Amino acid sequence: MAHVSVTINGRSYDIACDDGQEAHLTRLAAYVDKRVSELVAAVGQVGDTRLLVMVSLLIGDELSDAYAELAALRTDDETVAARQAADAALGSNIELLAERIESLAEDLERA
Repeated sequence: MAHVSVTINGRSYDIACDDGQEAHLTRLAAYVDKRVSELVAAVGQVGDTRLLVMVSLLIGDELSDAYAELAALRTDDETVAARQAADAALGSNIELLAERIESLAEDLERA
């Protein structure tokens, strides 16, 4: 198991992670630190615990928005797929009707 030292709001934390995940964890910590810095600029130093709770809520809100956007995109994909299936079925029905009309026209010509 790997260990990474990250800094958030000027404090270092030693975090354990799976081998190979060090760079990913470092990027995540840098993102959290950036968000904490933005929050400190807005509300000041209100204590590490309060800042981390507020940042967790902000990041949770971002994640919620991302999930909602993903769900909308999936719905759009399903809608497109349903339309394509309906178009294919309509095309098949039109072909069958055209064949039926041609058959009736041939029958009328012979009569």
